[in-house]
Amino acid sequence: MTVYKKIMLAASLFGAVAVLLGAFGAHGLRNLIDARQLVVYQTGISYQFYHTIALLGLAAWAKNDINPSVWIGRAAVCFGIGILFFSGSLYLLALRHVWHLDNWMFIIGPITPVGGLFFVVGWVLLGLSIYLKKEYPSVDTID
Repeated sequence: MTVYKKIMLAASLFGAVAVLLGAFGAHGLRNLIDARQLVVYQTGISYQFYHTIALLGLAAWAKNDINPSVWIGRAAVCFGIGILFFSGSLYLLALRHVWHLDNWMFIIGPITPVGGLFFVVGWVLLGLSIYLKKEYPSVDTID
């Protein structure tokens, strides 16, 4: 399977899960968690959507590039790990009382910044792929 198809599949999965979790947050959590926890949960949804859209952009780039950089795939992996760690830990933090996870806070809490770091590394790798990209002649300059 090509890199862009793998990235598209990941984006479609993360996007579908974000919609489902967002709907659950909007309709099912209002009576279960307080307003602060709902904001934490919504932050997870937002970052999941942002990086799902970024994955779609990476997939389009990888598909349409003559010679896509290996860094595009690595950036996509970092975005995926970031979604799982950052957004996933925020969901767990928001739902910790509902799911009785208070004894696990020493593990769940530190995962959030690790996920954020993966997001940052993904964006840096995207920049690196742009910086290292060799230019190809455009159709207009070919004799």
